[in-house]
Amino acid sequence: MEFSRLLQLCLPAMWMLLLAAAADVPAARDPGCVRRCGGVDVPYPFGLDLPCAIHDGFLLNCTTVGRTATLLYGNGSSVEVIKISVPDNKAWLKTWTSRQCYNQSTNQMFQDNAWIDFTDTPFVLSADDNRVIVLGCKSMAYMQSDSYIIGCMSTCDAPLKNGSCSLTAGCCQAELPRGVQYYQGFFNDFYNTSEIWNKTPCNYVTVMESTAFSFSTTYLTSTVFYDTDDARNPVVMEWGITRQTCEQARINKTAYACVSNHSDCVNSDAGYRCRCSDGFKGNPYIVGGCTDINECLDNVTYPCPGICENTLGSFTCSCPRGRSMINGVCVKNQRSTWMAPAVGASVGLVALVIGITCAYLIRERRKLHRIKKRYFRQHGGLLLFEEMKSQQGIAFTIFSEEELQQATNRFDAQQVLGHGGHGTVYKGILNSGVEIAVKRCMTIGEQQKKEFGKEMLILSQINHKNIVKLLGCCLEVEVPMLVYEFIPNGTLFDIIHRNHTQHISLNTRLRIAYESAEALAYLHSCASPPILHGDVKSTNILLDGDYTAKVSDFGASILAPNDKSQFVTVVQGTCGYLDPEYMQTYELTDKSDVYSFGVVLLELLTLKKAFNLEGPEHDKSLSMRFLYAMKENKLEDILDDQIKNNENIEYLDEIADLARQCLEMSGMNRPSMKEVADKLGRLRNIMQHPWAHENSEELDRLLGEPSTVNSTGTTGNFSIAKKAAMGLESGR
Repeated sequence: MEFSRLLQLCLPAMWMLLLAAAADVPAARDPGCVRRCGGVDVPYPFGLDLPCAIHDGFLLNCTTVGRTATLLYGNGSSVEVIKISVPDNKAWLKTWTSRQCYNQSTNQMFQDNAWIDFTDTPFVLSADDNRVIVLGCKSMAYMQSDSYIIGCMSTCDAPLKNGSCSLTAGCCQAELPRGVQYYQGFFNDFYNTSEIWNKTPCNYVTVMESTAFSFSTTYLTSTVFYDTDDARNPVVMEWGITRQTCEQARINKTAYACVSNHSDCVNSDAGYRCRCSDGFKGNPYIVGGCTDINECLDNVTYPCPGICENTLGSFTCSCPRGRSMINGVCVKNQRSTWMAPAVGASVGLVALVIGITCAYLIRERRKLHRIKKRYFRQHGGLLLFEEMKSQQGIAFTIFSEEELQQATNRFDAQQVLGHGGHGTVYKGILNSGVEIAVKRCMTIGEQQKKEFGKEMLILSQINHKNIVKLLGCCLEVEVPMLVYEFIPNGTLFDIIHRNHTQHISLNTRLRIAYESAEALAYLHSCASPPILHGDVKSTNILLDGDYTAKVSDFGASILAPNDKSQFVTVVQGTCGYLDPEYMQTYELTDKSDVYSFGVVLLELLTLKKAFNLEGPEHDKSLSMRFLYAMKENKLEDILDDQIKNNENIEYLDEIADLARQCLEMSGMNRPSMKEVADKLGRLRNIMQHPWAHENSEELDRLLGEPSTVNSTGTTGNFSIAKKAAMGLESGR
């Protein structure tokens, strides 16, 4: 399958914006709506015509070729819909597989990189039902979404076995993040089948339903995996009516989709959805669509040993006259002489059950306490506790799991502040009224578990005004939780990319860049031992009440794998910010943070995103677009118009040149974060003292070097003096 062909097949109809407000369930009033295409039912809120669907995001297309009817998503789309379930709020689609094969005719490798985009549609990929699957004897492949790169490496070091998918037996799997709407498969060119093509001609990567996949050795020795069903595999999609919570959706009663009586609203990764209440079944999106379940007709699911009577949403079970229900069985009432022993036996049985239950609960509580105690010791809690006692005055707290559950309302989805590459962050309020941010990490290696207490002690001593303060941690759970101070004004990404009405001056942008660079330089140079951030990006730079920059998520590199072999099998990062040298060597260094910070500088200069999915191929990466503009002397073409003027152009040139140095392909050629912070600081001082243009003595004092004087005795060119003072001239 050619890549150009995939571009034509990539869901042009899926890019339609969802309606802000859906109309009153037209399909419920229109009996003429067709509700079947081929062998697939098309229930409301979906429809084959716009009046029959809740809004155009649920419009499907029934295409007939010969005598075969196929259900597709969107007009002109080739994404086949094979099943729709309203109770589960899921749809099963067929998507494509990416392959990397050896061409015997050209003696070269070629790739077909399949991709699909559900942006601005009601759908998200189900993180519970799908997996990233990689096949091959020498394959390293990834699934790239709009925020993640997730994949794995498979080899054939172990014997191949049907039904067994493992890293060393030709197959590996990776979990999907939640909320993904876009992905593209691609391969690492260093791992290919050029030397083993006669045994295993191709490598594959796809996203598909995990229960639909069963590994077969023929997938490696032939091309059957790609050839079957035109290289398509089933994938499970979840949908939401709109990208709102239930509370937001209920405000607009006209557009609210849960119109049936006995229906409930449920929040999901895709927005809000509807379901019938317990004891009811049917379609909650249609008036009267949820009907009562007659439990008395299903004695297997709802057993009743006596007389079953259906009630609205439930049922009752009773015994005939003269019989009583004892231990779930209707037994004949005995004579009065037997009544006392029967009652005594029943009371004794109940007491025995209560005693056994209490003993079981006590045992489970003690077991839970032992588990928490084991986790606490395993994560170095005793060492951390002793160090905290010996170092009086350390501002660090060891929280219990119950404290954090209470602070976050049992980690309610409404408290989520954001999702990162290493976990989910929740907002919480302690009993003292202090607002906090709680980070629940997804996983942690065995080595990191042993070193966790020691690492927390190191992180707790980080005290810098531009770094989010680590307040404490919770160690009595399987994966430790971190507790940070709460920063109220959101991220730098939101300020520069989502709030388009706000004007941000060059002074403000330069201040945020300087404060962020100071924080990273502190981590690299002043922390003991030095700390690598590992995921510098605009979403990890927070702004407090005074819009002072606060670098967050700085503990990720300590919690992330630091063994080189682990990076080889699993590479994670953020598109647009990844250091190309790290992608080749899989070794994270302080210069990797410098490269990522250079991309943040570009975001501040251009107000453009680091990675633009909708742009042309050569314009998707902001760093590549910037370096090309610098090479062609067209820097002004990509600068933000708000700061581009005659007064600022010299400063913009200096900042752009600094960003170019940070984006050098070789880490050895990049400056350190300390040098970057110093240069930004000196440039801030110059911008804050415009009178230095005419006062050479003050300029000397500000720059720390003698001013340049020409033969006439006047101060020399100011731009050159600035560059010399900032160390930006060539040769320094």
